[in-house]
Order: sequence, then C-alpha cells, then structure tokens
Amino acid sequence: RQLARLQGAKGPHEMTRARASKDLQAPELHKIHVKYNQTLAELMYTEMANSDLDKYHKALEKALLSFHTTKMADINKIVKELWQKTYRGQDIDYIKIVADADGARSYNYRVIMVVGGAELEMRGRCSAGQKVLACLVIRLALAETFCLNCGILALDEPTTNLDADNASSLAEALKAIMFSRKDQENFQLIVITHDESFAHQIGTREHAEYLWRIVKDEDGHTLIHNDLIAGQ
Repeated sequence: RQLARLQGAKGPHEMTRARASKDLQAPELHKIHVKYNQTLAELMYTEMANSDLDKYHKALEKALLSFHTTKMADINKIVKELWQKTYRGQDIDYIKIVADADGARSYNYRVIMVVGGAELEMRGRCSAGQKVLACLVIRLALAETFCLNCGILALDEPTTNLDADNASSLAEALKAIMFSRKDQENFQLIVITHDESFAHQIGTREHAEYLWRIVKDEDGHTLIHNDLIAGQ
C-alpha cells in the first residue's frame, strides 16, 4: 500500500518536472544557469562595494570632523591673540567662535565674548566699535588660517567706529601680520581708509615706499598720486 501511495505521488512530480524541462527550453531561459551565476556575482560585488563605500563615508565624516575641530581651534587661538593685542577696553577679555552642530555636516556659528570667565553671546551686547573690531579680527584669523598661500589681504575702512586707541592697536596688529609674512613673496596688504593717522601708522618705510592718495581736483576729476613716506 505504501508503494502504491508513493507511485501515485510520483505522477504529479513527474508532470511538474516535465513542465519545468519544457519551460527551460524557452529562448529567454537559454543558459539560465550562466545568467544566474553572473547575476549572483554582480549582487555579491555590489554588496561588497556598498560596504566599502559605507566605510569610506564614515572615514571621510570622521576626517572632516577632525579637520573642522582642528581649524576651529586654530582660528580661535588667533582670534584670542589678535583681540587681546588690539582691544583696549576692560569689559571683554577675548572673543571666540562657537560652532553648534546642525546635522551631520552643518553648523551654526556664534561669536562669544568671555568676560571674567563667563561666556556671553556677543550679538545684542556690544557696541558698534566692538562689532567692527570683532569682524576684522575674525576675518584676519580666517585669512591667517586658510589663506597662507593667498598673497592679497584687503581691508576697506577698517577703523570705522573704532576709537583712537583701538585703531592704533589694530595698526600694530596689522604690522605684526606684515612682519610675519615678510618672507612671502606674493604677500600684499591693501588698506583703503580716510584715517590718515592710521594709514601713516601702518605705512612705515619698513613695509612700503609710498602711500597712494586719491583726491578730486577743482573740476571734480579724480586724481591719483603717491606720497613719499617720511624717512625715504
């Protein structure tokens, strides 16, 4: 009886096998085992490539985070030094930039002033002169950090809203930058200013021969001529 049952079950299996053999004769299934092996290999290679790309992506993210952290430390070091050299007030010890993470590689930056160990956001708490000085200090720090191979540093009316003491200190800071870059052949500092005292303070014979002056004549025509720096 068991043999009969097995023989009875064999029939449908034989029919299924026969249909499958017939289906395999279809043109689109010609050499299907080769196509299967090729597709399987492509799948395995794709999975391996995706795994490698994921590793590279994580390594890149880590490297970018490390680079950002290092550069922010460099910038804040220069910002602190320039502020303490330049600012003559007693109400702000130094300033720094704080980066708040906003996503994987997105940051919101804030300027913080440090007063007696306490950190306060500078926005809305500083004078116009302090804002101008902070902008100049931060730009100089960015230039020193990222643009060492860039020879031109241009400042337009840098003493706006600065009192005489802070303007003088800024001039000394710029002279220190010029001194540190004196061996860089392509370095140029361009300052546009109406403050003649400031211009003469940074335009010493050690760094330049002339001050270029732009004036208007009686007919309203613009004239450009150079003034020999005293001592030449």
